[in-house]
Amino acid sequence: MTAAEKFSSVFAKLPLIAILRGLTATEAPAIGDALTSAGFGLLEVPLNSPDPLQSIAVLAKNHPAALVGAGTVLTVDQVRDVHAAGGQLIISPNFDADVVAQAVNLGMICLPGIATPSEAFGALAAGAHGLKLFPAEMFSPAVIRAMKAVLPPGTLMLPVGGISPTNMAAWRDGGADGFGIGSALYKPGKPAGSVKELAMQFIASYEQLARA
Repeated sequence: MTAAEKFSSVFAKLPLIAILRGLTATEAPAIGDALTSAGFGLLEVPLNSPDPLQSIAVLAKNHPAALVGAGTVLTVDQVRDVHAAGGQLIISPNFDADVVAQAVNLGMICLPGIATPSEAFGALAAGAHGLKLFPAEMFSPAVIRAMKAVLPPGTLMLPVGGISPTNMAAWRDGGADGFGIGSALYKPGKPAGSVKELAMQFIASYEQLARA
């Protein structure tokens, strides 16, 4: 299964990305098990975490059905490093055309960060599979609604930053297709059992929205 096929399948089931900033390779097995057993299939280890490539390798090996990759990817070399570690997902806080192109050329899924329509159109032209609205705390759901009115139909928009079970509804009403979830789900040192409980809360909240 290609990364694109896996992304389509996993995203359709649950469009929530677990952002595991600060994860260590020692924690990775238990945290990965907690999240995937709850139902998460999109796992991101930001590259400013300790030994992120090792954690990505562990998660990718232990959870082949999940789409595992890196966040805070800023350079073409980092894209290559993530690919070599077994990652299939590239997420950035910004839009860099070379980073997107390298990810696409390697058959990876790329979700660059954008904050303006110009960045959004540039990212899509470079081959991005979706757009990360970041930092979401700077915006309101109306921003997604306005951007999607002019972006190509079917463009995926995922707000990241400050997302919680209580505010997903407003973003969803504004047109958000999914979410990146960070410290509200995982913080370094948080027990795997607690992470699973939080994951299930997010899933329950999202599924309630999807049924509405």
